[in-house]
Amino acid sequence: MNRQDLVEKVAGDVGLSKKDANLALAAVLEGIQVALEKGDKVSLVGFGTFSVVLRAARKGINPKTGAKIDIAARKAPKFKAGKKLKDAVN
Repeated sequence: MNRQDLVEKVAGDVGLSKKDANLALAAVLEGIQVALEKGDKVSLVGFGTFSVVLRAARKGINPKTGAKIDIAARKAPKFKAGKKLKDAVN
C-alpha cells in the first residue's frame, strides 16, 4: 500500500473527498515529524510509538575500498509496534 492507496482507503472509510483525506494524512504525518524534531515521543495506543534514538559513533569499512572510516553519531527515528498491531499481523 502506498500513500495514494492509503488516501483512497481513508476517503472511502470516513466519507471524505480524496483531497480532504490527503490533507488530513499530510497533517498527521507533519505532526509526527514536528514532534520527533523536538525530541518528543508520539504514542498511538494500539498502533505504536514513534521516537528518536541516538546512534553512537562507530568505526565502519568502505565496502568498495576496504578502507576504515569513522561514522559520526546521529539521531534516527524509531518505531515500536503496539500490541494490537503486532497481534493483527500475526
